[in-house]
Amino acid sequence: MANPKVKKLISYPEVITRLPEAELQVEGAKAWILQAEASQLVFFKFPAGKCLPSHSHNYDQWGLVIGGEMELTVAGETGTFKKGDEYLIPAGSVHFARFLCPTRVMDYFSEKDRYKPKKSSNQVAP
Repeated sequence: MANPKVKKLISYPEVITRLPEAELQVEGAKAWILQAEASQLVFFKFPAGKCLPSHSHNYDQWGLVIGGEMELTVAGETGTFKKGDEYLIPAGSVHFARFLCPTRVMDYFSEKDRYKPKKSSNQVAP
């Protein structure tokens, strides 16, 4: 018998969306920041058809596709990543992504200031 309190999620739960919302340049995308002293874990939600422009940074980035599908190009090599797939973007590598359907990804940035919180963040006061 299935437990009625256990559900498969298709969106982020409130425990994530209560985190500070990130300032993003991609229209329609959303992200929430889990801040550490020297790094960030960011939970992204991208609509279908959106693209992240080419860029690079001087620190590593690790990610996991939580749901959906994206094409990721790193240093000229393109791969398709689906739910459960991980990726590593080495420091200094030029990369960009295209989201083929609504997609959620979780990215770890080994840099504490990759994303800034929105001024009107959803953060709940302690």
